[in-house]
Amino acid sequence: MQMLIIGGTGEMGQWFAKFFKNEGYDVWVSGRRGRADVAEKLEVNFTSSPKEIIPDCDIVIVSVPIDITPEIIRQAAPLMKPGSLLMDLTSIKKKPVEAMIEASPEDVELLGTHPMFGPSIPSLQGQTFILTPVKNRCENWFPKIRKLLEKQGAHIEIITPQEHDHIVSIVQGLTHFAYITIGATLKELDFDVQGSRRFMSPVYEIMLDFVGRILGQNPWLYAQIQMQNPEIPNVHRTFIEQCEKLSQLVVEEKADDFCRVMKDASIHFGDTVAALHRSDKLINAKVAEFEELVHSIGKERGLYHIYSGKTHIGIVEKVMPRSVTISESGKLVTLKIENVRLLSSDELNKWKNENITRKTRDISAYIPNNADPDILCQILEKISEGISCKVHDIYNNPEGHMSVTFRLSIRQDIDVNKIQIEAEKLLEGIGCTLR
Repeated sequence: MQMLIIGGTGEMGQWFAKFFKNEGYDVWVSGRRGRADVAEKLEVNFTSSPKEIIPDCDIVIVSVPIDITPEIIRQAAPLMKPGSLLMDLTSIKKKPVEAMIEASPEDVELLGTHPMFGPSIPSLQGQTFILTPVKNRCENWFPKIRKLLEKQGAHIEIITPQEHDHIVSIVQGLTHFAYITIGATLKELDFDVQGSRRFMSPVYEIMLDFVGRILGQNPWLYAQIQMQNPEIPNVHRTFIEQCEKLSQLVVEEKADDFCRVMKDASIHFGDTVAALHRSDKLINAKVAEFEELVHSIGKERGLYHIYSGKTHIGIVEKVMPRSVTISESGKLVTLKIENVRLLSSDELNKWKNENITRKTRDISAYIPNNADPDILCQILEKISEGISCKVHDIYNNPEGHMSVTFRLSIRQDIDVNKIQIEAEKLLEGIGCTLR
């Protein structure tokens, strides 16, 4: 199956290029900046002339900025072959789907989609994926795409484009607008955001992080989410009206009316108890990570720095409310806890396997009759994390005994001599004779 992702050199385009490549598709990407190097890194095909590729494609995906998505759809759709599928990955659905219907031949299938996640996620597991199939225009491809996404753990929601734009006007439009407004307010007040972290409650810390998360994204993308959805202006008006209403109640010190507004909102909100429990879970997760850091004093741990992308490995020396100090390669390094993520033991081991150089040791032995060399290799790998084993050589001597040379690859942070001694003892213990 051949696929073209228009805008495939962008962040989301790259994510889906890798995804479909791993699913066995012959993936092509294009991008207005001509980034053939991105395609080379992804090990997919690049074209600077998508119009030449489209007629041969089984699927064309449009992954470009929201404001130009309808126009790109109108350019691509007429070139598609019968039975092919046209998709988009845009945060609004009504305008793109209308452009698909308007510009596509009747024998081309149409599927609007909105992945409710960003390109930083490692997989689809647990992620929400909204699909807006066009009635009578997606009978063949819709079940295939749905099955593919669900197989990878995605949660699928199927709605109309109109329903989608109404829902995301709140899910994205209102929440983004509120967070950006908070950030702009902090700026206008010249408020010391970083200094305030010394006094923060868990709820304030989480809120501040979400504000920073949104402010750190692509401003143009967020502007288009606000401006291209026709439902959002009404949401803004209502939000601003409620802000002004509550502010006036505060100015006039009408506590009873303030409480009534809050209670009415609570009743409409619904299960606030469940919301409390879910937020407690989030707060407790932050507390648990801090406690785990405290319990790690004197032990080796890995800390991933969220902003620099660097992984720090070392012995935890000291943990303070806002910082952690580790001994890394004999040097003390102090990091802000808010800027790092504690790696699990599996993540730490994976990092070491990928980044620490290795030494090899060969062990030759006569093995018992009917013993499987590959199984013995697997047993040797169980001695310690950071060891891999392969059968390097096999030969049978004149007496008919099988001699096997096992090649151990051992990370240099592990005592190589100790591992060799343990491996030799293990082989002798299961009936092998060392050569």
